[in-house]
Amino acid sequence: MNPNARAWLLILLVCVLCGLTLWGVVSYRSRALTPAALLERLPTDNAVVAFVDFRQLRKAGILKLLDGSKVGEDPEYQRFVKKTDFDYKQDLETAIISFAPEGKFMLLKGQFDWASLKSYVQSVDGACNNSFCRMAGSTKDRNISFFPLQTGLMAMAVGQDESAALRMNTVDSRPGPEIPNAPVWLAIPPSVVRSGQSLPPGTQMFARSLERAQAVTLSLVPEGTRFAAKLDVRCANAIDATALAAELNKTTSLLRELIQREHQTPNPSDLSGFLTSGTFRGEETRVRGYWPVERSLLENLLGGN
Repeated sequence: MNPNARAWLLILLVCVLCGLTLWGVVSYRSRALTPAALLERLPTDNAVVAFVDFRQLRKAGILKLLDGSKVGEDPEYQRFVKKTDFDYKQDLETAIISFAPEGKFMLLKGQFDWASLKSYVQSVDGACNNSFCRMAGSTKDRNISFFPLQTGLMAMAVGQDESAALRMNTVDSRPGPEIPNAPVWLAIPPSVVRSGQSLPPGTQMFARSLERAQAVTLSLVPEGTRFAAKLDVRCANAIDATALAAELNKTTSLLRELIQREHQTPNPSDLSGFLTSGTFRGEETRVRGYWPVERSLLENLLGGN
């Protein structure tokens, strides 16, 4: 092969390699990451993990209930929407959030105007280095950082560490919480269940029954014109699962009796009706729970009534 031919062959190989590299970058940035793949980027040790599919909630009309909520009325949030042209009720598709001891870590999929976001950060005395931005929050332990993991995927963190979002640049292959097939779900670690921290009034008595659980997942699914909340508890063995199901059913009956002693009736539009409607059964090493959720309950909870 003469020198000219070898030179052209080398140029051709370089062009092919560059093209393959560019194709790989574009392919990665455009591919849809599953909730399981996103979960591998979040810290999950002793963390409550939540997932919300805003597309399904928007389709069901649930997000309209937030129009009069405190989130929509907050002046700081309204300024953010005005300056960045971003509103989660319209622009978010999905969100998976880890409420970890060291802060909140979020992977948000949606439509983002990155230039406007950078401009907003600079307007509040924050800073952006290339695509990575950070700014101070309302308190010292609420430093906000974010960057585009993909074009339509934001990695955001809120915590003491000013660069906490960079934690989501790496993948952790260790098993995380199980992922239900539901538009909304919440994975609760045993440590949080045992502590009972931040639980709504009336739910602590249920939490005490779950103290020996190995994993707890709650999900919200559409069911005709209403919704249903489902509980999935993993136990150490079938004996524990059977005992837990019996205890949860007993706790529900006790709560119902307590309400009757007060000469009241459980109301489907508040937590009294929700908690007293639960049923539970053991399935091998699992406990399955079920509560019907009336739309009026969601209206009261989300609408701030």
